[in-house]
Amino acid sequence: MKWLAPLLAFVPLSILLHFLHINPVWVFLTSALAIVPLAGFMGMATEELAKRFGSSIGGLLNATFGNAAELIITLIAVRAGKLELVLASLTGSIIGNILLVLGLSVFLGGLKFKIQRFNADVAGVHTVMMILAVIAMYTPSLFVHLMPQQTNGGDVLNLSLWVSGLLILLYLASLWFSLKTHQDMFKSAEEDHHPPRWSRTTAYLTLGAATAFVAWESEILVHSLEPAVATLGMSEMFVGVIVLPIIGNAAEHASAVVFAVKNKMDISLNICISSSTQIALFVAPLLVFLSIPLGHPMSFVFNDFELIAVGFSALIAAFIARDGQCNWLEGAQLLAVYLILAFAFYFIPK
Repeated sequence: MKWLAPLLAFVPLSILLHFLHINPVWVFLTSALAIVPLAGFMGMATEELAKRFGSSIGGLLNATFGNAAELIITLIAVRAGKLELVLASLTGSIIGNILLVLGLSVFLGGLKFKIQRFNADVAGVHTVMMILAVIAMYTPSLFVHLMPQQTNGGDVLNLSLWVSGLLILLYLASLWFSLKTHQDMFKSAEEDHHPPRWSRTTAYLTLGAATAFVAWESEILVHSLEPAVATLGMSEMFVGVIVLPIIGNAAEHASAVVFAVKNKMDISLNICISSSTQIALFVAPLLVFLSIPLGHPMSFVFNDFELIAVGFSALIAAFIARDGQCNWLEGAQLLAVYLILAFAFYFIPK
C-alpha cells in the first residue's frame, strides 16, 4: 500500500521525541502513527512468504501473524503491568473488527453495489466460533461477578488457564478445518493469487525489521501512555478499546474496505470476522499464559461493559452473516452501534 511508506517518517521522529523527553502527548501520537505502517509491512511480508509456501502453510502463516502487531503491543503492556489496558484492547479489537471495519466495508461497498453477496457457510463458521469464544470470555467473568465471596485469585487464574487452553485447542482445530479437511469451502474467501513481488530474503528481512521496530515503538507508546491520556483527558479504557486496536490493525482494516468496494465481500468479511476470532481464540488466551512468566498473571476476567459490548457485537455479526448478503443500511447500523459504544467508553469515569 503506497500510503504506508510516508508514515514511516514517524518512526525516527517518535524515537527522537522520546529520547529528548518531549511532551508525552506528542511522543504517544507519533509512536502510535509509527506503528501503523510497521504493522502494515509486517502483514505484507507475511503475505509474500505465504505465497511462496503454498496454500496450507501460507494460510497458517497468515493465521499466526494476522494480529502479530497487536500481540506485541499487548505483551509490552502486560510486562508493564497494565492488565486493564490489555483486556480493554482485546475487547476493542473484537468489536472494532466486527462493528467498525465490517460496518465501514459493508456501508461503502453497499453505496457502490446495491446488494453484495458472500459465502454464508464460511461466514457462519466464523460467527459460531466467535459466539463460542464470547461464551468462554463470559465464563470466568461471571464466575467472579456472581460468586465474589467464594472465589480467590488462584481459582480465577486456574479457571482462566483451563479456558484459555481449550480456546487455543479450538483455534487449532479451526485452522485444521479451514486449511485441510474443508479447504474447498474457504477458497472463495481467499484473496486473489498473485505471484510474489519480493524475494524470500526481502520478506524475511522486512518481517524481522518491522517486528523489532513495532516492539520498540510499543515500548515508547506504553511508556508515554499514562501521562498522555491524563493530559488529553481520556481514560486508559477508552484508549485500550478504541485507539490501540485501530493503531495495530489500520492496514488490515484498509484492505477489508478496499475489497468490499471492489465487490469482493467474501474476502472483506473473512478479514473482519476471522481477525476477531483470532483475537478471541488465540491472542487473548496466549496472553493469559504468557502473563505468568512476565510477572503479571492476567485472569480472563472482563468488566461488565466490555462483556456487553463483545456479546452484542458477536450477536450482530451472526445476524449480518445469516443470509449471505448485505447492503449499505446494514453497514450504517454497524457503524452506529460502534459509535454508541465508543461514546459510552469515552464517558466511563477515569
